[in-house]
Amino acid sequence: MVQFSLWDIFTFLLGALRWTAALSLIAFIGGGLVGLGLLMLRFAKLRGAATAVAWYVQIFQGTPLLMQLFLVYFGLALLGMDTSPLVAAAICLTLYASAYLTEIWRGCVNAIPKGQWEASTSLALNFTQQMRHVILPQALHVAIAPTVGFLVQIIKGTALASVIGFVELTKAGQMISNATYQPFLAYIFVGLLYFALCYPLSWWSQRLENRRLA
Repeated sequence: MVQFSLWDIFTFLLGALRWTAALSLIAFIGGGLVGLGLLMLRFAKLRGAATAVAWYVQIFQGTPLLMQLFLVYFGLALLGMDTSPLVAAAICLTLYASAYLTEIWRGCVNAIPKGQWEASTSLALNFTQQMRHVILPQALHVAIAPTVGFLVQIIKGTALASVIGFVELTKAGQMISNATYQPFLAYIFVGLLYFALCYPLSWWSQRLENRRLA
């Protein structure tokens, strides 16, 4: 059994936390960009686009994230693409986040009164101008709180990337546990670090929601 001090364990896990944060940011930003594109497609009144986006959302919401990770990781390998666990996890989490963000933002756009659509149509604005200048700015106020809340889900979802070998916080905790034979101590530290990362975002999301409803 290898002896580690508490400080050694903490600093090792703290180093892994940056990869959890980095993967979360990649998934959130990438998912946001893809999700925004899907949202525009869903409301663009293009033939079949809304149905295709709805199926995309249903597939990612209706299957376990763990299975999606395996499919992306081993699927890319079957296609002859030599990808690292980080790349596979980033692709999978980006697709996963885009599906959920599309649905969250669709609800926010639907919350905008129909009169706003009619008023912008009467001004002869095309679809892109309607979304850019009228609908999305109003929907943004509604969307901030649930979007921040979903970021917490992404952070916790990155823990599953450990199953394909990506060394983030959970994987680092497992490595410490295997080396020290002290799983309780290792996962206490892991849990505290997840809490330190997620709680401020949850608190901020709740505060934004309360402010919007006030």
